This record gives sequence, structure tokens and C-alpha cells, in this order.
Amino acid sequence: MSAADLAKLVFLSAIWGGSFIFLRVAVPETGPWLTATLRTTLAGIALLAFATATRVKMDWRANLKPFAVVGLFAVVIPFSCFSFAALHLPAAHSAVLNATAPLFGAVFSMVWLAERLTMQKLAGLMLGITGVAVLVGAGSIPLNANTLTAFAACLVAAAGYALSSIIVKKTGQPGGIHPIAMASGSMAIGSLIMLPGVPFSVPAAMPSMTAIACIAAMALLSSGLAQALFIPLIVKIGPTRAMSVSFLIPLFSMLWAFLFLHEPVGMATVAGGSVVLGAMALVLTAPKA
Repeated sequence: MSAADLAKLVFLSAIWGGSFIFLRVAVPETGPWLTATLRTTLAGIALLAFATATRVKMDWRANLKPFAVVGLFAVVIPFSCFSFAALHLPAAHSAVLNATAPLFGAVFSMVWLAERLTMQKLAGLMLGITGVAVLVGAGSIPLNANTLTAFAACLVAAAGYALSSIIVKKTGQPGGIHPIAMASGSMAIGSLIMLPGVPFSVPAAMPSMTAIACIAAMALLSSGLAQALFIPLIVKIGPTRAMSVSFLIPLFSMLWAFLFLHEPVGMATVAGGSVVLGAMALVLTAPKA
């Protein structure tokens, strides 16, 4: 694990941590589906422009199927599920549930990539879940039909991220699809999948400039730039290590909430953050075998 790759993981966790706060601001005004669609469309345009500028070969005819599959599981499902959850769950809780992605990724890697789940990796994964639970205080929100549905939506989103990482790993081997082509193509196809639902999700009132700015930030940073960095990392270091970025996201989500929304930070945040860092170290330093 190089220092550059580790720095990318930390940077990704920082911008993804911000996305959950952006969702909490934007979704009440623009609705879950429209928020997810605008985020996907803007990110797709930006990524396609980058791919064109860097002369990345898209090869649409040959790659259309993997673009569509990754677009469904890495874009459509998680973006729409997390947007829905933002109506009913605090940002940090959605981020915690997103942190189950490495667990799904580890299981899927065993099934489809024959990647052995070592005791060190398993310990790191379980420790990470414990740490993020401490961060937000498990059981601190009431359980009702809306919150339970939102919990389930976040778990489906995390599983979608994990499954898409397996597909990216298999198609990104030497001689396979270029990582930037996969990031651009999957985001563009994801946008096309979502666009037919827009006429049924138009909000009653014009969203504020704050909400629009949050969607733009999610699209360009948390989706466009993040995918351009994350997909090559999956190919390079493997799905389980790459998905360990999810453990740091709740920590950054709380940090941004403290700085910009003035939410308090307690001892649980400090303790949970320490556990999360230890968990990430276990996963990232585990042997590849």
C-alpha cells in the first residue's frame, strides 16, 4: 500500500463524507429521485469531458454491457437509496450504514474473485463496524417504518457499491476496460437509466441556490472526481482494501457537520475515530493471499 494510494483513500473519504451532508440539505427541496438524477447527469457530463480531453478510448459498443451493469449497481441504486435515506436519517447514520460496504465486498470477493478472507482482514472489518457504531451512538434514533426502510435502503446501496467493485476489478485487468472509461461510461449510462423518472419527480417549488450548489458539489466532487480516483484504486489494490475507505467516511461526515452545521463533537466521536483508524490499518496491511 503506497503512501499515494493511502492519501487518495483519505481524500475520497473526505469528499464522500461531505456528500451525506449535501444530501440532507438538497433532498428535502428537490426530492430523492431528482437529486440523484441531477447528481448523476452532471457527474457523467464532467467525466465524459475529462475522458475526451485525455483521449481515453470508450469503445461504447464493446463496453456497453459492463457500463450499464456498473452504472446500475454503483450509481443508480446507491445514489437513489442514499437520497431517499436522507429524508429520514441523520447524515452520520447513513454514513455508518455505508461502512458495511467492505463487509459485502469481502464476501463478494471470496465468491467471485477467490480472494481469501484472512483473520486479520475479518478482524479489521468487524472492528471498523464497531468503530462507526461508536461514532454515532447506535440506537440513538427512533425505529419506525420510515427509519427502518431508510436503514434497508442504505444497506442495499452499500451492497450495490460492493458488487460493482467486483465487476470493476474483473473488467479492469490488464487488457480490459480503462478505469476512466469505466467511470465515465457507467456514470453516463446511469444517468440515462434515471432520466425517464424525472417528469414524475419535479418539486412543487423551485429549489434554493443552496440546494442546487449542494447537488453540483456532489456531482463534481463526490461523484465525478471520486469515481475517477476510486475505480483505478479498485483495479490496483483490490475491492476489499479500496472499500475500507467507507470506515473513514462517518468521521469526516461528523467533522464537516461540526465545522459547517455547528453540530457538537463528543467523546464518542474521538473514541470511535480511534477505533476506525485501527480497523483501517488492519485491513490495509493484511496480506493479499
